[in-house]
Amino acid sequence: MALMLMFDTSALDFWFSDLFYVPGDGFVGRHSFFLEDILHDRVKQAVIVIGVLAIIGFVLSLLPTRLRRWRPELGYLVLSLALATSLVTPLKQLTNVPCPWSLVQYGGTEIHTPLLSVRPDSNKPGRCWPGGHASSGFSLLALFFALRDRFPRAARGALIGALALGTVLSLGRTMQGAHFLSHNVWTLLFDWCICLLCYRLLLYRPAVAARNVSQAGELRHEAA
Repeated sequence: MALMLMFDTSALDFWFSDLFYVPGDGFVGRHSFFLEDILHDRVKQAVIVIGVLAIIGFVLSLLPTRLRRWRPELGYLVLSLALATSLVTPLKQLTNVPCPWSLVQYGGTEIHTPLLSVRPDSNKPGRCWPGGHASSGFSLLALFFALRDRFPRAARGALIGALALGTVLSLGRTMQGAHFLSHNVWTLLFDWCICLLCYRLLLYRPAVAARNVSQAGELRHEAA
């Protein structure tokens, strides 16, 4: 985050977005049914379902059910998913960063300015930083931390899945001209920090972490 604030990423952003822009026609994915209806709408709905299931599971864990032993992890999931997905909207309103499709370089009317620069007056303030849709995928990093201490192998699978889904969603929105590359990288960093901080506050147990490190070391020694 510090490096991205110190160095202007505009050149890299424009270079990457140019790969998906055809002068006169616009962005190649702007009107794609798959990118808009499947990757954008249906995937977002699927993540909402995961969040609702986490809430239901947490409520059931408050009762004398088998889910009671999972109460900390389910509570963590509810909090992390809520924070990771709800942070985006206020940041969009605060920063007023326009989408690539609104910029003069891509046939729009808005002027591009670096992230921390003063925005020129506009009748239509931007709402494109950080990447909102990417957070649907990267918010699932919470699954990695929820599983990390009890099921390390499943946690690694959840980590790979969340990173892969967030990357695919980020690429899709970039192809549509909705976000620059850096917008989605910021989303990943925000979601990772949120999930990590919630894990540190709610789930992290030094003794468990030390035992996992010891077991991992033994496994590596046996493999060698």
